[in-house]
Parts: sequence; structure tokens; C-alpha cells
Amino acid sequence: MGKVVIKNIKPKLKNNYQKKNKYNLNKMADNLENENNYSASNIQVLEGLEAVRKRPAMYIGDISEKGLHHLINETVDNSIDEAMAGYCSHIEVTINEDNSITVEDDGRGIPVDEHEKLHKSALEVVMTVLHAGGKFDKGSYKVSGGLHGVGVSCVNALSSHMMSQVFRNGKIYQQEYEKGKPLYSVKIVGDTDKTGTRQQFWPDASIFTTTIYQWDIVARRMRELAFLNAGIKITLTDLRPNEEGKTKQEVFHAQEGLKEFVRYVDRHRTHLFDDVIYLKTEKQGIPIEVAIMYNNDYNENIHSYVNNINTIEGGTHLTGFRTALTRTLKAYADNDTQIAKQIEKAKIEITGEDFREGLTAVISIKVAEPQFEGQTKTKLGNSEVSGAVQQAVGEALSYYLEENPAEAKLICDKVILAATARIAARKARESVQRKNVMTGGGLPGKLADCSNKDPKECEIFLVEGDSAGGSAKQGRDRYTQAILPLRGKILNVEKVQRHRVFEAESVMNIIQSIGVRFGVDGESDFEANTDKLRYDKIIIMTDADVDGSHIDTLIMTLFYRYMPRVIEEGHLYIATPPLYKCTFKKVSEYCYTEQQRLQFLEKYVGGDEENKALHTQRYKGLGEMNPEQLWDTTMNPKTRLLKQVTIENATTADEMFSMLMGDDVEPRREFIEQNATYANIDA
Repeated sequence: MGKVVIKNIKPKLKNNYQKKNKYNLNKMADNLENENNYSASNIQVLEGLEAVRKRPAMYIGDISEKGLHHLINETVDNSIDEAMAGYCSHIEVTINEDNSITVEDDGRGIPVDEHEKLHKSALEVVMTVLHAGGKFDKGSYKVSGGLHGVGVSCVNALSSHMMSQVFRNGKIYQQEYEKGKPLYSVKIVGDTDKTGTRQQFWPDASIFTTTIYQWDIVARRMRELAFLNAGIKITLTDLRPNEEGKTKQEVFHAQEGLKEFVRYVDRHRTHLFDDVIYLKTEKQGIPIEVAIMYNNDYNENIHSYVNNINTIEGGTHLTGFRTALTRTLKAYADNDTQIAKQIEKAKIEITGEDFREGLTAVISIKVAEPQFEGQTKTKLGNSEVSGAVQQAVGEALSYYLEENPAEAKLICDKVILAATARIAARKARESVQRKNVMTGGGLPGKLADCSNKDPKECEIFLVEGDSAGGSAKQGRDRYTQAILPLRGKILNVEKVQRHRVFEAESVMNIIQSIGVRFGVDGESDFEANTDKLRYDKIIIMTDADVDGSHIDTLIMTLFYRYMPRVIEEGHLYIATPPLYKCTFKKVSEYCYTEQQRLQFLEKYVGGDEENKALHTQRYKGLGEMNPEQLWDTTMNPKTRLLKQVTIENATTADEMFSMLMGDDVEPRREFIEQNATYANIDA
């Protein structure tokens, strides 16, 4: 899982299909008058980097903000590979005023001598030829993130302009490119006493939907890389002045690497004990580094990396880690007489997920030839890795438990508590299910269901309060729209044990209504199964005020912690009710933002708020709208504005929910102080 991001979804974009297929290479058929004139002239051969420009999404994921930032990652990865090989200690990343990017390192510098096969400078080959680079030569790089050799040449292909400078042999070598094509041969432009490579590129605005870089996205990746590569210094500078005319700079430097990473991830939680269980070793030729902390929370939080790439879908290294953790802790508990008696007395059977409750871990491995499932590199497939990680973690953890009996006891107590809570949660859930079977229907009485039974066409609104629920029931399309009014306070699942979640009426009403099931067909007791999901869209609809935002966050926390699959599959949305209804004479418009209200004022009354013909109605709650207004503004698929909730970065999402909904007040206060200036709150 990743960062929770809320995206605006505009109604009925008819050209989505065309947009998605903008870069379709198979245009040959369009040029054929009939099948008979199909000949060699119809076969297209894309030379050089043309293939990348034709289908950029195939190489960098997409052409939106995500793909744009991927260009930086690909360029920095080359410098990191130099660092991993032991030749680079400092990387400088600069966002320039014109939104171009400069990446400079103090490594060996890309070779500039003539390539024996292609008879041109090695620098030009690296920059202009796909699948060319030092990553294929195991003598140059034992391990590398950029294995496919498409990285920096892709960046070049997708840039309107790019300049490479190499500091090597006391000289500065330079070459410039336009859309991937060199403007001149590599030339010497000066003398230098340093070594390294300097890349500057300008993303091509004709390819990307945006060319504006976001500081937070870049900083997050640089911080991550600094944690994963102990001792490497990464300086990030933003030369674009802010509103006060100031520029920004941050230095990322983690001397202790993963130990600092796991402390950073866990900084908003209360630790079970202060120790970081840490190992750094090599098994079967695979360097393995793991850092573990236990906290008082009830969630598992594991981040895994292969060659600095975040494997968000896990893989064989994660399997090996989980197996080792379960086996080692179980063996320790079985061999300790006191703990074994505790387990026997509690009459519980401990499972793998119990050992991982309240666990935060970061796993980083380096593999010479990783087998990823797809170019996106989100899941590792190397079978040999599982055994190596299992052995390494098993040995290190056994040693730690033997050497630290007090901490081992705390972990085991936590595990027993987790198992007890899991069994209680199962009983609570089964009790509700039995009750539903006995009473018939199995759906909460508060639910006003839709008459259509095809989940793909149906949607449910989770509505704050009875009055708004009443308006929503009257104003909805009864065929496709269901309404579930939420009465009382929604449980903050971040702060309670799992069985309390399943005992809470508000939570169970949501779970039962949408059709999510737990513990299905051998799955984990806490793994949400969405096979029987009753609605394609689950829409949170609350008041446009502080309380409404709080309820939004409580419900999102519930889905993120207990039903992440619903978010991952793109089912969770937030409705956007209007803030104002602005009327001037016979013209009325709903305004969803303060900016829209100001635009209305400017358009009709020249910005004069005192104009007597102007009337502004501020909607403080959904209940203030009649059913027709609620339908027109917030529920009608043709006119409404929905925000889709998605997950991008796991570390950031976890951190955000812990900070907003956890027990630690200070970080939350800091967050509010930093962001309050952007909020327009009615007193």
C-alpha cells in the first residue's frame, strides 16, 4: 500500500478511451486501404528512442505527475548505483526555476571513450541507446536498481532538451540533446579537478500532462534513498522562490541507515521498548539488511525494498521474513516455560499475524539479478531469496531474544494479547453474522438499498446524520443509489484493539452494507475479501465543515486499516458538496470553493461584495439543502464532483494516519499549525 491521495473525478469524461490510447503504436491498420496492399512498406521500424516517445507509459508508468517525477528517480538511480559500488558519497538534486532538473554526483563519471562496436562516445551510447549501460557488466556493478538499461536514455527521450556533463580525466565533457537526439558530438568544454556526472533535463511539455515538480514528492524519495544507503549525502534544493521570495534546501543523510528509517517511520507511535532489532549480513551472496521495532499499536507495518526499489506488492523476500519471524518467535515461546504456560492458560492458538501485530519493519536486500514481476518492479520473484532472508532473520532474531529476555517477554506478551483479541474479534464478527442469519436479510435496518442488483452499476452514500440522510433518501436515484445514514460517533479504529472494531455498531453497519467479508476461504482473519462487494462506488458524504472532514478521516482510517483492498481497487470516494450558492438578480451558481465564489463576484458585480442585488448562501451542512438541491449539487453523476481515494506511498500513508488519528498530540499540533493557513473555516 501507499500514500493516500485524493483525486478529483470529473463527471463523464467521454474522451477517456482516446486519451488512454494516445500513444498507440499500432496505427498501421489505419493506413491500409484493404488487406491486399499490406506489404513491407507498412511495417514501421522505430529507430533510436522513438519507441519511448511513442509509448512513454510503457517505460515510466504514466505521463502524469507520477511519470514526471519518475524522470528524477531514474536519473538519481544512476548516481545511487555509483554510490552502492563505493565510488560516490554526495548527490545534489536541484529543481531549477524553470522546472528543469539538475542531478550531480561525485562518482567516476560516465565513460567518454569510443565504444568499440558503435564507434561513438560511450556517453552518447548511454544517453541515446535503449538497453545500453554498465548495469549489464557485472564487473562494473554487482547490484543495481536500474537493471533494464532504459533509465537515463528514457529521460533523454522524454525531455525537450537535455545536457550531460562528465567530469573525468581532468576535463569537462559535454553533449546536448533535443528529444533524445544529440545536437553535436561529445566535446571538451573546460578543465576540472573533480570527478562525477552532471545531468540537466527539461521534461517535454508535449508528452507530460504537467511539468511542475512537487517538492514533497521529490523530498520523500530522496529521504528514502538516504535511509536505504547509509552514509550517502543527498542535497535537495528548490530554486523556485515561494510567496515570500525564499528558496528551499534540505540535506538527507542517515549514518545508521535502516535503524534511522524504522525510527522515522515509527516516530508517532509509543514503542514497546526502545531497541531497534537490527541485522546486516550476507547469505548465499545476497546482502540483507533488516530493522525491526515493536509498538503499542495494533497494525502490521512492513516496508520492503530490493536494490532501493520499493516492492509495494512484496515478494519472496517478504515471505522469507514473515516465515522467519513466526518460526523464531514461536520456537522461543514454546521453549520458555513461563510463556508456554501463559499460552496454555489463555487457551489460544497463535498464528503468524499475531506475531506481526504492532510490528514496524524495513527490509532491504540487494540482488545481482532480480526477477521482478513486470517493468513496474513491485513484486520480487527470485525463489532463492526467500530461504536466504529466512535464514538471516531467523539467526539474528534468535540471538536477540536469547540476549534480551526482558524485551522477548514484552514481545510474547503482546503476541498473546493479539491472539486473544483476534479470537474475540472473530467471535464478535461471527455473532453479528449469526444474528443476521436469524433475523433474515443480513443488512442493517438503517440502509436504504437500491433496487438494481448489479454491483457494477450501484453506489452507496455513507451520509453524516439523520437529517442529511433523509434528504439523500428523497433526492437519490432509487435504482442505482443506496443510502446509509451514520448516526453517532464513528469509531477511531487507530486507537482500539481489533475486537472492539467488530463490536462497534457504526463499523459493522458499514461492513455489512457494502458486503465486505473477513476470514474467507483460508484467508487471514483480518484480510478484507471484496469478492461480494455490493457497490462499485462507496461515497463518503459529509458536511463541508471541520466536523465533516473529521468524519471523512475516521471513515478513511477504517478502510485503510481494515479494508485496504477497497481503496486499492478504486471503490472509495468522497463527495464534494458546495460551499455557497451565489445569486445575482436571476443568475444562480453553486460554488464548491472559495475561489469559485470570488470568480462569480468578479464576473457579475466586479468583486463588490456589498452589492445589494447579490445574495450568498453558505451551506454549513447537508441538512440545509432540500432533496432537489442535494441531488443537483452532490449526487447527480452528470454534475457532481467526486474525489477518489487512492494509495501511492505506504510509508507516507501510514505516517499520516498515525499522526492524525493516534495518541501522540504534538505532531498533530505541528501539522495543524503548518497547514492551518490554507483552511478557510467559518467561526
